[in-house]
Amino acid sequence: MFHVQDSLYLDERELTFTMIRAQGAGGQNVNKVSSAVHLRFDVKASSLPPEIQDALCALSDHRVSKDGVIVIKSQSFRSQEKNRAEAIERLLAMVRSVARPDKPRQATRPTRASQRRRVQRKVRHGEIKRLRGRVEGD
Repeated sequence: MFHVQDSLYLDERELTFTMIRAQGAGGQNVNKVSSAVHLRFDVKASSLPPEIQDALCALSDHRVSKDGVIVIKSQSFRSQEKNRAEAIERLLAMVRSVARPDKPRQATRPTRASQRRRVQRKVRHGEIKRLRGRVEGD
């Protein structure tokens, strides 16, 4: 069980890991060892609450497929365990970002001083533009 927040947990049995060979430059080891990790998480078949499932599926993220499967690839480290831990942490961060409710926006008004500064700036700019006009000759 992975702790997401408060009383929300992610079951480890719902995660599927596939070990693959990492891309990019490397030494002799790179072509022999599968150190990169593909983490697959089926959102619709998970034990998450329905509102979080819907929010995850609605994300405009390339890691979320149309079928509601999240695929995270981790290949930053040379160790399989570290890549696996990083993939899990990235998934948890994704779920946390959706689980945290947005704060409602509080309408504010500009201060009187900021309104004055704005008007003064506009007047000054208008004066500069007015002075750019043609110069009348004698």
